[in-house]
Amino acid sequence: MRDLRSCKVLVTPTSYGVTEPRLKQELEALVGEVIYNDTGRPLSSDEVKVLLPGCDGYIAGLDAIDRSALQAADRLRVIARYGVGIDNVDLPAAAEKGIVVTVTPGANSASVAELTIGLILSLARRIPEAVFATRMGEWPRLNGFSLEGKAVGLLGIGAIGKQVARRLGGFDCALLAYDPLPDEGFARQHAVELLPLNNLLGRSDFVSLHLPLLPETRGLVNTAFIQKMKPGAFLINTSRGELIDEPALVYAIKNKRLRGAALDVFAHEPPGADNPLLHMPEVIVTPHCASHTDGATNAMGWMAFHDCLAVLRGEMPQYPVT
Repeated sequence: MRDLRSCKVLVTPTSYGVTEPRLKQELEALVGEVIYNDTGRPLSSDEVKVLLPGCDGYIAGLDAIDRSALQAADRLRVIARYGVGIDNVDLPAAAEKGIVVTVTPGANSASVAELTIGLILSLARRIPEAVFATRMGEWPRLNGFSLEGKAVGLLGIGAIGKQVARRLGGFDCALLAYDPLPDEGFARQHAVELLPLNNLLGRSDFVSLHLPLLPETRGLVNTAFIQKMKPGAFLINTSRGELIDEPALVYAIKNKRLRGAALDVFAHEPPGADNPLLHMPEVIVTPHCASHTDGATNAMGWMAFHDCLAVLRGEMPQYPVT
């Protein structure tokens, strides 16, 4: 077993240890040196490249960990992703250097599901619009939509999609789901109707995205996809911004094909001030904050902490990317 006191660990998630100080205290007590990200944001490839030399472990946020950055990894043995997304990590480049990559599955599922429900309700009841108008001294009669009797379509029923389905069970709405590899037992237990994608789109009043970013899902929500959706439906995305062809979504909302959308993620983050989605009253936007809760960050922190140290000790991590 390697002596951890000789190890240097880079920690870049800005929320690491913020609500659970023991995460930093225990890491600093166990390893020889810890370097933190003080920029307040994910790091670019060039910034990662500067920090990696001499590092044995890397607890990583949403940094750009590409081949160029990894060329500077002269001692790195593990990248413990603080989350589940690995699209920012060059896995082939890591494998070539013998670097183990781990993730934290399920750690933020409840928190992302909670925000998803919040966004669905905000769209249905026009909550942001009502708040703004009331603060401006107005007293509008705003008609909304009840979830009761409506159909909510979940694209993906992995860890997060399942948490959303569980929480929607009390709203007396129809739960529909599409998943390439569905959990049929879960669907039966929670009264979720599994459907082909096109059938789900045609029936759903709300379509919520819970798919990973893969070559086959990038740009999935395009003009053809939207044309298959129920007219006047709402779209919610708390997954990955690249799933959506943003110009196609803008066009659909401007032309009343869709009633509105709620987006916690964008194709480019942060989105530029000229992104039309930021200026459309039918669109609710949040700053990729679905997993930013004490419960989620603490769980991600401890899972990344344990897997990072396990690899440095020469042990098998619990959640390696295969």
